[in-house]
Amino acid sequence: MGVGRATNPKHSLPCLIKASLVATLTEMERKEKMEVQEEERKKKMKILCLHGFRTSGKFLQKQISKWDPSIFANFDLDFPDGIYPAGGKSDIEGIFPAPYFEWFQFNKEFTEYTNLEECISYLCDYITSKGPFDGFLGFSQGSTLAALLLGYQAQGKVLKDHPPMKLFVSISGSRFREQSICDIAYKEIIKVKSVHFVGAKDWLRLPSEELATAFENPLIIRHPQGHTVPRLDEEATKQLQSWVKEILQPKTDVLDDKHKLDNGETKKELDEKTPEEVGGDTHKQEESIDMKREQPVQA
Repeated sequence: MGVGRATNPKHSLPCLIKASLVATLTEMERKEKMEVQEEERKKKMKILCLHGFRTSGKFLQKQISKWDPSIFANFDLDFPDGIYPAGGKSDIEGIFPAPYFEWFQFNKEFTEYTNLEECISYLCDYITSKGPFDGFLGFSQGSTLAALLLGYQAQGKVLKDHPPMKLFVSISGSRFREQSICDIAYKEIIKVKSVHFVGAKDWLRLPSEELATAFENPLIIRHPQGHTVPRLDEEATKQLQSWVKEILQPKTDVLDDKHKLDNGETKKELDEKTPEEVGGDTHKQEESIDMKREQPVQA
């Protein structure tokens, strides 16, 4: 006479259905959480961050991580790699892992450039396809390049269909020196809110100061370090936080105005209406690694 095998309660149909339901709910919760995070990301201002010569996007991201995280809490930072692999030794070899990249090449005097036009075209395509962006953050070669794009956009040379950039964080940047570029990029004061970090021991100190003069009412934050993304002391942190607050304020004002409309008309609007109009509109308002390096050429 055969002996029946006991049924494992864990393998019973009700248990399997329950496990499947739990798994489905967990997946739905995960997707909902991702959707919420994506919506929050879209609400943030987007900044394109351009790294220095023969480094990488990941290295710049690590450098910026030295700063108080509250500074860029309301921004979405994008750290792409340069278009070309490093054509020589990188100053961060042994400090940060490869690969390393560069945006374009140049001569010792920084008056002749190779692959610059290709780089500009690449970045304009990147900005158009991945954007829109609200501004730039750049270190050294990345800062120099970002300032060029801002000047070119202001003069209608590039990014004609992209919204005007609103902000620029420059660390150890400089101007291009080729006259035909200068005649366009720096033809007029660039009306973009900008902050410029200038190091006392930076071999690009004077060029960094000169770059700041290309912008309207630039904020200059000085530090005692060299050619690096500096660690910020308490005073510099407060300066940058205050600057960021000014950048975000218009956006906050717009959201506040929308909130007022979503929850009822402002007092001024109500005062301007007759009692009959006010009553009729009542139901219509329901929408609602410190890197200190000395290079003989532009970095």
